[in-house]
Amino acid sequence: MMMPSIFGENLFDDFFDSVSRPIKAFRQPSIPQVMRTDVKETDKGFTLDIDLPGYKKEDISAELKDGYLTVSAKTNEEHEEKEEDGTYIRKERTFGSCSRSFYIGEEIEENEVKAKFEDGILKVFVPKKEVAPQVEERKYISIEG
Repeated sequence: MMMPSIFGENLFDDFFDSVSRPIKAFRQPSIPQVMRTDVKETDKGFTLDIDLPGYKKEDISAELKDGYLTVSAKTNEEHEEKEEDGTYIRKERTFGSCSRSFYIGEEIEENEVKAKFEDGILKVFVPKKEVAPQVEERKYISIEG
């Protein structure tokens, strides 16, 4: 019989699992693997605000290739806590990487894209380019006769 629950599937599971919650918290990575992005359009271009909490500027790269802007971030951290006699109480390592691509068009050059990393947010500005509409070129086939 299923019991009502406020927090999860079963009220009693939540109660008894609370003892092991601190252990479960250590298993989860401290840095998210998703780049949450806000895109804002202005008259001059587009601004991308990419959330990268826990990353450092040197861990982030941006590349423009074939009209795609690819933002990548990777981390490699170690945390140690020791007792006075040198035995480990806790030792953790965090390794991870994530990347995300945005199509910005092949007419944009890399020197036109501006990026700034501040307070865990990568702000990228991509200017708008006026693309002249292409006139359809008619191709005739000669008919011999």
